[in-house]
Amino acid sequence: MIAIRHAVERGRTDWGWLDSRHSFSFGEYFDPRNMGFRSLRVINDDRVAPGGGFGTHGHRDMEILSYVLEGALEHKDSTGGGGVIRPGEIQFMRAGTGVRHSEYNASQTQPVHFLQIWIVPDTEGLAPRYDQQAFDAEAARAGFVTLASRDGQGSTIRVSQDVALCVARLGAGDERAHALAPGRHAWVHVARGAVTLNGHALAEGDGAALSDEPGVHVVGRTDAELLLFDLG
Repeated sequence: MIAIRHAVERGRTDWGWLDSRHSFSFGEYFDPRNMGFRSLRVINDDRVAPGGGFGTHGHRDMEILSYVLEGALEHKDSTGGGGVIRPGEIQFMRAGTGVRHSEYNASQTQPVHFLQIWIVPDTEGLAPRYDQQAFDAEAARAGFVTLASRDGQGSTIRVSQDVALCVARLGAGDERAHALAPGRHAWVHVARGAVTLNGHALAEGDGAALSDEPGVHVVGRTDAELLLFDLG
């Protein structure tokens, strides 16, 4: 079974310096029919104006990942974690027992476009943690590359949940396949471009939930980039 969430159906927050599209219920956008999928709670598609950003604020008991598509994002948090993340990197913050942080566009002249992802952990009260890693962009053009996983496979970011987050970059006509073990589920988010997913046409910003499917089969209709969540 495949349920498609088209980009135009998402919620929106527009604060001038921020243009954010919400795949799931978030903040002032309340949508009881779309509260997440499995342990995946938030995918916010954020565009932040030059010099803009999220001032210091708090979170707890959430696994938070940031994936930059364009520009650069500067992170600082109360654990001492911090850095500037750019395309080709993944950033992680475990809120755990509580953490305060800020996220700002690192440029005064160029916008930043990034995906903010929240995963509900399987254990509450963990110690906060920060991580940032580059991934193999060339490998992502040849297949799915794992960015984060429960067991930290291949030195990926380790998250406290039964989920694997993967990325793939495709050209028009390129094909990618990812098998789903029995009882597994998947969410696919098209970060840019257009693809065909298991026979369904998806465009930038579209998402799809897959259950009781043997796998994910993607064909690029244009140059495209997508995130795949393999979920318990």
